[in-house]
Amino acid sequence: MSDPYPKLSVIVPVRNEEKYIARTLEFLLNQDYPKDKVEILVGIAESKDRTVEVVGEIAQRDDRVKPFKNPFSLSSGARTLGARMATGEIVIYVDGHVWIDNEQIFKNTARLLADQQVSILSRPQFLDTPENSLFQSAVSLARKSGIGHGRDSTIYTVEEKYVDPTSSGATYRKEVFDRVGYFDPNFDACEDVEFNYRCSQAGFRSFISMKVAVYYYPRSSLKDLYRQMIRYGIGRFRLARKHRETLSLSTLIPVLFVTTLPTLGIIGMFSPVALYLFSAAALVYGIVVGSVSLAIAVRHGWRYLLLLPAIAHAAVEKTILSNGLTLMVTRESMPGAWSIAPFSA
Repeated sequence: MSDPYPKLSVIVPVRNEEKYIARTLEFLLNQDYPKDKVEILVGIAESKDRTVEVVGEIAQRDDRVKPFKNPFSLSSGARTLGARMATGEIVIYVDGHVWIDNEQIFKNTARLLADQQVSILSRPQFLDTPENSLFQSAVSLARKSGIGHGRDSTIYTVEEKYVDPTSSGATYRKEVFDRVGYFDPNFDACEDVEFNYRCSQAGFRSFISMKVAVYYYPRSSLKDLYRQMIRYGIGRFRLARKHRETLSLSTLIPVLFVTTLPTLGIIGMFSPVALYLFSAAALVYGIVVGSVSLAIAVRHGWRYLLLLPAIAHAAVEKTILSNGLTLMVTRESMPGAWSIAPFSA
């Protein structure tokens, strides 16, 4: 009979997470699971705040927390180093800024992997924390909308079912790394999606359940949100450049639509027809964003209405940036096959 409590290695990549990391580690340390079966590997990139000190203080109080330096700066580096250092049978990735409302996540993880006979678990990743500001709540609502995330994404799934791991895989048996390798160090964002896509191509299936859900803190300002969306957009660009088959018509329609606007605007200075087309296209775009914002406000409260158009536009900009870059840059311009050789435990 298999061990009902296999050892877990929880990997937490962080950088400048002083505000949230103590709370995140508290959630993890308070899980209802045998203490000798858990290790929490915190990969810390160079930070400008007190992240190192905060994690160090917690590690002194609880030896399950094991900080390590991430010299590669990016999350992909910490993810790979952590997986190589892990001594557990199961590897769980958790970001440094999450809210967890369930003390049974570790037990549920072990049970689901065994009961569903899978090597990967996907998890819902909502943005609804009880500490959200009005702006953060608006971000959460916009990101869950029809234009806020990809149609093939499963991160907002609430039902239990088997899924493709690409968009939401977060927990892995160690055997997955033996077959697929590790995370691509060229990725500053979307490194998990790229890794999960390779898992999918290798034939791994995943199971998703609210029993392992976590809640992320949304960005707290429009400036930070746009920065995040730009990073995500570039990450999606790198994914599409490395795996061209991940592009679909549904992802290209927004960029093909919106990238025509500047061209029509310029030509419109000399052509009444182009000016008319530019005005019509801009109106359609405005109606789409406005309609989504209005629908959310009707369902969830008018207080969100003034915030939603700019937030919804940020989500669309991510798609425009990622697929626009993909259309403009040739495949040969990207780096060749990557290697995990520079990573050493």
